[in-house]
Amino acid sequence: MRPTVSSRAVLTRAAVVAALLAATASPALPASPAAAASAAGPFEPLPPRNPYAGPLGTATMHGDTASSDATPLAGPGAGSLTSRRVALAAACPTVLAGADGYPVALCTEIFGQAPTVHLLDPASGDSVAELGLTKGSLLGGVYAYLDHADRLVVVDGTRDLLRIGHRRTSSGGWELYVASRLPLDAVVAEDDSVVGLSPDWQGRVWFATGGGVVGTADDTTGVVKSLALPAGEKVANSISTVPEGTAVTTTHATYLLRADATGTPSVVWRQVYDRGPGRKPGQLSWGSGSTPTFFGPHGTDYLTIVDNAAPTVNLLVYASGTGQQICKVPVLKAGGSGSENSPVAAGSTVFVASTYGYPYPVLPDDAGPSVPPSADFTGGLSRVNVTASGCTLAWDTVVRSAAVPRLSTADGLLRTVVRKPVIPGTTSTTILDTYVYTEIDPATGAIVRTKTLGTGFIYDTLQMVGTITPGVVYQGTTTGVVRIANG
Repeated sequence: MRPTVSSRAVLTRAAVVAALLAATASPALPASPAAAASAAGPFEPLPPRNPYAGPLGTATMHGDTASSDATPLAGPGAGSLTSRRVALAAACPTVLAGADGYPVALCTEIFGQAPTVHLLDPASGDSVAELGLTKGSLLGGVYAYLDHADRLVVVDGTRDLLRIGHRRTSSGGWELYVASRLPLDAVVAEDDSVVGLSPDWQGRVWFATGGGVVGTADDTTGVVKSLALPAGEKVANSISTVPEGTAVTTTHATYLLRADATGTPSVVWRQVYDRGPGRKPGQLSWGSGSTPTFFGPHGTDYLTIVDNAAPTVNLLVYASGTGQQICKVPVLKAGGSGSENSPVAAGSTVFVASTYGYPYPVLPDDAGPSVPPSADFTGGLSRVNVTASGCTLAWDTVVRSAAVPRLSTADGLLRTVVRKPVIPGTTSTTILDTYVYTEIDPATGAIVRTKTLGTGFIYDTLQMVGTITPGVVYQGTTTGVVRIANG
C-alpha cells in the first residue's frame, strides 16, 4: 500500500466514521489451529536474515528484506481470541517490531495527512510515544523497515533518509527521535518520491522512486548513487534485497540489480511481463501490483511476481540469479483475477490473494481509468507449488481477503482479514461491512478459525498487511491498529 492512498481514503470518509454503529467483536469459533499444520508444507527454509535489518519476520512490511510475507513466529494459539482496537486517528499500513519487542507503526493522520511514527506498548498496543515527520507534496516511505539497531529507516517529505530510534526518558517514559539524516534530493527530484527501501548485505540502503530511479545510500559516508530505469516505467510497490541482489518491479518489467564497490547500481537482468490493457479495478497502478518476492528450497533460489494479464493473471517465477523463467501459471481463477498484493512465499510454495474490485475510496492521481471501469469484490486465494521443472496450481478458492495474508512456518497457518458483506452471499461492499480475522489451512485453503474484529469503515484493513509477534497479530486499519491475541 502507498500512504497517499491510505491517508486520502481515511480523509475522504472521515465524516462517515462518526455515524457508524458501535462495533462489537464476536467470540472465536471453536477450532484448533494446530489442526491446520498437518501436510501443509514444505515451507522451509525462509530467506536468510539480513544482518542490517531487524528480526526475521518483523523487520519489514513484508516480514523480511526478501518480502516473503512469511515468519518463523507463531501467532495466537488454540483457545479463545481477543481483539482490541487502538484508535490512532491515522491509517497505519506499516507495523514492525524490533528485537526489544516494541512495535513501531508508521501511520498517516486522518486530518492533515501528516506522517507519524508511533511506538506501541507490546502488552496493549497503546501508543506510548509519537513523532511527526515532515509532510511533502509527495509522501514516500510507507515501506520503511527496522534496522539492526531497532531504528525505523524511512524517507520523509523532504526526501531525507531518516533513522528513527526510541529510548527511555528521564521520567521513565518513552520518546522517538531522529538518530541520523541523509538528504536524497540530489538524485530524487522534487516532484518524485521514494516508494521502496531495503538494506543490502553491505549495509547500504537501496531505494526506488515512483518515477523509476533506483539508487543506494550509505549514511555512514554520505555517498548516494543512482540509476534511471527506462523512461515511462514507474515503480508502484516496494523493493526486495537478498545476497544475490536487489529486485525491483516496475509497471513494465522486473529487474535484478547489483551495486559495485562505489555503490553504483547496474542491471543484472530484466524480464518484461504482460501488463494487460489497463489498470484493473482493485489495483492502484497499470501493471503488476507485486512487491517482488524471493523464495525457494534454499531460501532465495527464485523470484516471483503476479502479472496483470487479462482476463486471468499469472504467477511468474524466475531463477533469481539469471532471470530465466521457471514457470508461468494462471492464478485467482475462482474469484476476481487481479492482485495489488505481494505474493506470499516460503520453501517451495507461493500463495496469491486477489484484490480485484476492492473499493479503494481514493486512487493515486496518475492511476488512470480501470479496465473494466468497475467490478465487485469477489475475492480469491491460490496456492502454487514450485519445483525446478515448473509450477502446479495446488488449489484455488474464493476468500474475500481484505489484507495481505501472512504465513507462519511455526504454527502452519495462513492469516488474513476477511471482508464480509452486509447481505450474506453477495459480492457488494458498503461502509457497514464486517471485518473478520481469519486463519486458513494452507494445505487445503479451508478456513479453520475466525474472530470478528468489528463493523464499519473504522475497521477497514484496506489490503494492508498484518504483523505477527509471538502470540500476537497487529493489523493496521484505516484508523489505527487492531491487536489480536489469546484471551
